[in-house]
Amino acid sequence: MPVPVETATPSTIRGGHEQSRPRIPKPLEYSGSLDSYPHSDLTPVIGTEYSEIQVAEILKSEQRDRLITDLAVTISKRGVLFLRNQDVTPQQMKEFGERLTVLAGCPESSGLHVHPLTEEGSELGDQISVISSEKQKKGGGLTHQLSDTSRFASVGWHTDISFEHVPSDYAMLKIHTLPATGGDTLWASGYEIYDRLSPDMAAFLETLTATHDATFFHDEARRLGNPLRKGIRGSPLNSGEDLTAVHPVIRTNPVSGWKSVYVNKGFTKRINGVTKDESDMLLNYLFNLVTQNHDAQVRFRWSKNDMAIWDNRSTWHCATYDYAEARAGDRVCSLGEAPYLDLQSKSRKQALGEA
Repeated sequence: MPVPVETATPSTIRGGHEQSRPRIPKPLEYSGSLDSYPHSDLTPVIGTEYSEIQVAEILKSEQRDRLITDLAVTISKRGVLFLRNQDVTPQQMKEFGERLTVLAGCPESSGLHVHPLTEEGSELGDQISVISSEKQKKGGGLTHQLSDTSRFASVGWHTDISFEHVPSDYAMLKIHTLPATGGDTLWASGYEIYDRLSPDMAAFLETLTATHDATFFHDEARRLGNPLRKGIRGSPLNSGEDLTAVHPVIRTNPVSGWKSVYVNKGFTKRINGVTKDESDMLLNYLFNLVTQNHDAQVRFRWSKNDMAIWDNRSTWHCATYDYAEARAGDRVCSLGEAPYLDLQSKSRKQALGEA
């Protein structure tokens, strides 16, 4: 087995749990297997769309592992990848998600995530999260949406399940039910936000950790009448009823090798080691960098059966609740490594400039 990143140069590593380290000793290299598929970058910094890739066909291909590895590299460098008109079942999505995270070097202990609010005996299985506007109207659903306490749509920006000790590396969502218009999703690049920090601010943030908290899911579970999932949620480190975790404010993506800001409005409650006032000021500044820089974002308009696959380690996303009709889809989240910062890793601009 390859030497874990964190054991290669331990003096440069901050954070990361020894039981959940990446299995790749260095960033993955793109082999060129996707070059023959028509594609286009949607913005300079984030988002790439492929028009002729079918996930179900890749799973049957003799080149399966090479193609999926190159997809992992592409997703991790471009943040989010869009695949049009996918003829793929939820079970095939699970199979693809499992292979994607393994080939990208997830720890042996990591698998697909089971959301704390997933109902026992779900028809599609524990590892498929149903994203449904109809459920949300009844008080269910797993996504962040506009609340009575805020009229700003930007409150919805988040990174999936960062409250877990071992959070998500990749997530994939297929939307199969759509309103006539509306319901777009936005993603923003954590690499680009890091690159917009001054060197001194970046160096300061690299010394800090933040607390991520989803305790509100307890209230949600009681209100819905469903027990919270306290068993193993995809990793032995993700279990029990304590839905809080401490992660570095700046983390390294092991697949790309690049640094990214890792706090989000949905779950990050406090930066540690500073006063609450200082924490609020720093978090608001970082959140504003995400929401007020539209050139660090990509907005995707869904068509029926489109799929998005993104890297939760280095992006945020936000749904747009501007519709009244039904909107629904299926989501799979895989688990990666416990977040860490390699002080020898580089920013996206620095790495691309040197390349």
